[in-house]
Amino acid sequence: MTHITPKQRDELPELASMLDMVEASMGFLPTSMMTMAHWPELTQAFGGLGATILHSGEVDPGLKQMIAFAVSNAAGCRYCQAHTAQAAQQHHVSAEKIQAVFEFESSDLFSAQEKAALRVAVHAGMVPNAVEAEHMSELSKHFSDQQAIEVVAVISMFGFLNRWNDTMATTLESAPKHFASDQLSSHGWVAGKHE
Repeated sequence: MTHITPKQRDELPELASMLDMVEASMGFLPTSMMTMAHWPELTQAFGGLGATILHSGEVDPGLKQMIAFAVSNAAGCRYCQAHTAQAAQQHHVSAEKIQAVFEFESSDLFSAQEKAALRVAVHAGMVPNAVEAEHMSELSKHFSDQQAIEVVAVISMFGFLNRWNDTMATTLESAPKHFASDQLSSHGWVAGKHE
């Protein structure tokens, strides 16, 4: 159960257009944003940042969600694991490939480019950060400078979200919860504090 009660949509007329856009994109309003809405300026700023990072640029949106899933796995945030796995599927990543992110290094489902990005994500999600020069060198073999910035921006955004949602014990919404229960439980996924 979320430690701070989320705001209700009707309490946030100044955020109505942004919340409509988020709901249209995700299919639901994330509890994390509704909790964040106690500070509307933060919600606005974060909404803009998230839209830029996840919905623009050159890196495939499905890969961005797999990067977010990998960094969230490394950080241990069950809320973000559920969200990003479901979002990856919405961006046409197969359930088989989403499940294989746990073993991407040995899986034939991933290209060398995808493995380079996921490797950086997993090592960046560790504490302390375990990204080494060779990880970034391998990334640069497959991505332009802008694309590498996009990869690191996704990782960094989920660094914030992983800490936010695990600290707040954000209640997981039903759609990502059902998706994760169906698709990730064989890998040990449980909602835990996000019930």
